[in-house]
Parts: sequence; C-alpha cells; structure tokens
Amino acid sequence: MGYDISDYKAIDPIYGTNEDLDHLQSELKKRSMKLMMDLVVNHTSEQHAWFVESRSSRTNPKRSWYIWKDPKRDENGKPQPPNNWSQILGEANSAWTYDEETEQYYLSLFTPEQPDLNWENPDVRAAVHDVMIYWLDKGACGYRMDVINLISKDQRFPDAEPVLGPDRKYHPGGKYFVNGPRMHEYLQEIKHKVLEKYGAITVGEMPGVRDVDEIVRTVKSGTGELNMIFIFDIVDIDNVPGKVRMTLQDWSVKDIGRIVSKWQRVMRERDGWNSVFCENHDNPRSVSRYTDDSDQYRTYGATLLALMETTLAGTLYLYQGEELGMRNFPKSWDPLKDYKDIEAVNFWKKSLDLYGDDPEELARQRKVLERKARDHARTPMQWNAGPNAGFADEGVEPWMRVNDDYREVNAEKQLSDDSEGLSIWQFWQRGLANRKMHQDVFTYGDFEAVSPESEQVFAYLRTGKESGKWLIVLNFSGKEAAWELPEDVKVEGWMAGNYTKGKPDKPLKNSVVLHPWEGLLGKCVG
Repeated sequence: MGYDISDYKAIDPIYGTNEDLDHLQSELKKRSMKLMMDLVVNHTSEQHAWFVESRSSRTNPKRSWYIWKDPKRDENGKPQPPNNWSQILGEANSAWTYDEETEQYYLSLFTPEQPDLNWENPDVRAAVHDVMIYWLDKGACGYRMDVINLISKDQRFPDAEPVLGPDRKYHPGGKYFVNGPRMHEYLQEIKHKVLEKYGAITVGEMPGVRDVDEIVRTVKSGTGELNMIFIFDIVDIDNVPGKVRMTLQDWSVKDIGRIVSKWQRVMRERDGWNSVFCENHDNPRSVSRYTDDSDQYRTYGATLLALMETTLAGTLYLYQGEELGMRNFPKSWDPLKDYKDIEAVNFWKKSLDLYGDDPEELARQRKVLERKARDHARTPMQWNAGPNAGFADEGVEPWMRVNDDYREVNAEKQLSDDSEGLSIWQFWQRGLANRKMHQDVFTYGDFEAVSPESEQVFAYLRTGKESGKWLIVLNFSGKEAAWELPEDVKVEGWMAGNYTKGKPDKPLKNSVVLHPWEGLLGKCVG
C-alpha cells in the first residue's frame, strides 16, 4: 500500500479492488476526466514477491533485482554498513539494512521496509515497463513518478561527505544517487518503450536537484524524458541549505518572488514546462507555512496563494484540502501519540535521544517538528462537521486524528457559503474558471516580475497573445502595505481580489494600499 508496494498490479484490499478502479475509470470518463497513477519504482515493499525471493538466498535469480553488499567489519568483527549513507527519512539511521540470514546488507534509502530496486539489472527495467503498460492499458492517462531521479546509483557506493558534523555516524549520500549516472538513459528507455506509444503524461518527483541545465534536459520539449517535474525550491524555502529537510531557516517574500520568477522565466526561455504547486503530501499545509493560518487571516492567506497559483504558467496541481484552506493541526498535539509519519517519529526519537537533558534545545526541535512535519498534510479530509469530519463513519478510528478545526473548516460549509465574501473553495472555483477562460495568459503566457525588491509584495505581469496583459499583486505579509504602481504599468481595472466578492475598489495608479495577505488581479492597457 502507499509507498510500500507489495503488488504492482493489484489495489490494496484496504482501499478496494481492481474492479473498483475500473468503475472509477468509467465514471471519470463520463465526466471528461482522466486518472493519473502514482508510479513508485525506486523501491518496493520488503513484502513484495520479488524481494521475498531476493532475500531468500544469495543464489536466488532475483538476488540481483535489489542492491546487496557485503558488510564492513568493526574491530570486534561485528557487521557494519557498506558505507555511511544516512536514511532519508531518519538521518540518524543507516540507509542499509542487514539481513541476518544471508549476512549481507541491502540498500533501503527511505526505510528498511522499502528496499531499493537495482535498475542496473535489465530484467528490473523490463518488469517496470510491464507494470506501466498494464495500467496504461487499463485507461490511466499517465504517471506521477515517485522519486524517479533516485533510480540510478553511483556503482562505487562511496562514503558521503560528513556534512552533518564529525559526531554523526551517517550522512546524506544524495551526491551519489540524486540524478545518478544512468538516470537519463533509464528515463529515455521508458519514454521510447512505453510512454510515446500511449501519449502518456508524466510528472517526475525529483527531490534534491537544483541544476537548471539538468532540469531542462529532463523536461525540454521534444528531447526531454518527462513532460514536467516537481521543482521543490518553493517547498524547500525554509530548509537549511546542505542539511536535511527537518530544519528551519527564515525566508522572505523576496525568496518567494525569486524562486517563482526564476522558474517561470527558465521554462519559457528554454522550452520546458512547469508544474505549479505549493502543497503536497510531503510538506505542511501551505496556508500555515507561507501565510497566517489564524482564524482572522486563514481565508485571506489561502486565497492569496490560490490567486498566485491560478495565475502562473504550467500545469497546476492542487492538493486535497488545499481548496478548503486546511491548516496544520494544533501545536498541542502530542509528538509521541499524534504524529504517525515515520520521518516525524524518527526525528522526535533522535531529538529525545540527543537533547532529552537540554530543555531549550529540545524546544527548538519541537518547533521544527510542529512547523515541518508531513503529518499536517495527512490528516483525514474534512468533508463536513459530523463525526470524523465525514471521512469515516462514527465509531471508526481513522489512521490519525482529524484536525480539531473540522467543524468550521470543511467542504460542506464552504460549498454552501453565501456570505458577502467568497469561501476559499468558491475563490478557487472562480480562479480556475478565469485561468481556463484566459489560458493564453495564465497557462501559456509571458511572465515578468514587477518591483522585485519589495519587502512585502510579490507582483508580476502575465501577457498573452489574445487576452492581453494582466497584473497580479500579492501582499505576502501580515501588515498593511503601500505598493507603488510602476509608471509603465497601466491598470485598466482591478478585476478580482481576495477581500471582496466583486471587483476591488482600488486606485489605478500611484500608491495602492493592500490589507494583510491581500491579493489583486488587474487588467492592464495594451
């Protein structure tokens, strides 16, 4: 299930059956919708039949389907991992797992329950192609390709540099497996043997890659292997550079403007394609991360982000609950009881081990957990104000707690909202309709940053061949902002904003005063 795949051609019984998926496909087709599948082929579950065979003996034919290595030995002869790579979801642990029966280690970059496949083996690649063809034949339109840039490892398997400090035993080894030496070869093979034959759409999850040339090579129209990738700069904005994800650093609106502007320009100038997103299952809720999720400002913060996302070029990805402004769960939740994700569990265990006698440092680590845990995006979907927020029947215990705010933040309430303003869901509806109406501008048009040195406001122009020029102004701060309209930007009228249901009544020149977390969409002359 999830990212521990034990059978690539079956739906986990917890979720239903293959027939249920067929029914979903037929219902989607009636609604002119398509289904994109999640492809997880860097690793399998340790319960997958392939791995069960692989670990059964050193001579099993599937032994080479995974990455097995002899141990090093310490001074007492005790087995030690082949190198010092750390586990991605718990850097205090080794990326290698020892198998007592066959006395070798297997590579498990994420968790011991997720052994990495050996893509050097052509039989593995052929099996992956077969899986992809299976679901495409059943009607899938394409794939989100999970950590697809980790499939090629440097076959020397050298030690990683000790970036976490001399007192740490294990260190991130991404240098030797992120966009590894044969990645493009493997992806080109998938493109020509599978994807091209079906006209399938693809988006690659490719963490850890920052090189512009490498990214463009992957997504360049015609020659690239994938249609687009998730570029993680925006969700890594508060990570300490060179360190692991569970760290915190300050950021500013200039950073948001720099990141968005960079990739909007790069893809347009170099014939690539963007994915547009600021929330997913591996990050905290966007309204809590980038804005103010208090009761006073949550709606404004969530609609500010919606205005930005619906006016940027590329393919827009909206995460479940984002359209409702679902926020992080309260800081009062117990790290030992309420956090379920293995990354959070490992992080808090490490923090207690290292700083259990240092209350001040432990409090700092608790802040990281509260701000960065992936659990925030994994609470049950909030459908209504009923038991379990309508996600599960009364008396059923979901995999984790429902966020405490579900009686106020839920789909039923927002769909029926008839107040003076728009609910977050209604704002998204309007923004998506506008994006569709003016595709030449917001999906395909030119991009130009405006006043990039502002300490509070991120503003930009979008221009299309048919719909003309539009200005987007976003106050990414909890304070009122007086923003000066550049003389060469002529606003014809403010068409939408997140403080009013109708057209905002704002000046068309000189200084525009913006409320906290206010966003404006203006139609320009020319």
